[in-house]
Amino acid sequence: MSGGKLPSQRQLRVGEVVRHALSAFLSRDEILDPDLDGAFITVPEVRMAPDLKIAKVYIMPLGGQKVDVVVEALNRNQKFIRGQVVANLNLKHAPEFRFFADETFDEAGRIEKLLRSDHVAQDLQPRDDQNDPEDI
Repeated sequence: MSGGKLPSQRQLRVGEVVRHALSAFLSRDEILDPDLDGAFITVPEVRMAPDLKIAKVYIMPLGGQKVDVVVEALNRNQKFIRGQVVANLNLKHAPEFRFFADETFDEAGRIEKLLRSDHVAQDLQPRDDQNDPEDI
C-alpha cells in the first residue's frame, strides 16, 4: 500500500467480490484476443482504491508463461471485461480495471532460496561458544 495506510474493510470486501467475479469471467474464456487463447489466468489479489473507482488486478497465467503478453492483452480489453464483470456486481460505481503481473510467487521463491542458502544455514547452527539451552 502506498503511504503506509492500510486498506479499509470496505476496500478489502469490494476487492474480494471483484476478484471472485473476475476469476469466474476469465475462466469462461469469453475474450476474443489471440494473446489470451488457451490462457488459464488466476487472480490472486485485487486492490481497490480508497474511492473504489480503480481496481488494481494482479494476475498470473498458469505456469507463469507469457505474463507480459497476457497483462498487455487484458489491459487492452479492460473496457470489455469491465462491462461484462460489473454487470453482475452490486456496486454504486463501476471500477476501472488495471491489470498487473502478480510477483508474489517470484518474491516467495527468492526468499525461500535465501533461507536455504549456505550462508543462512551457518547462522542457524549453534556456535561452539554458545551454551545449549538444554544445559542451562
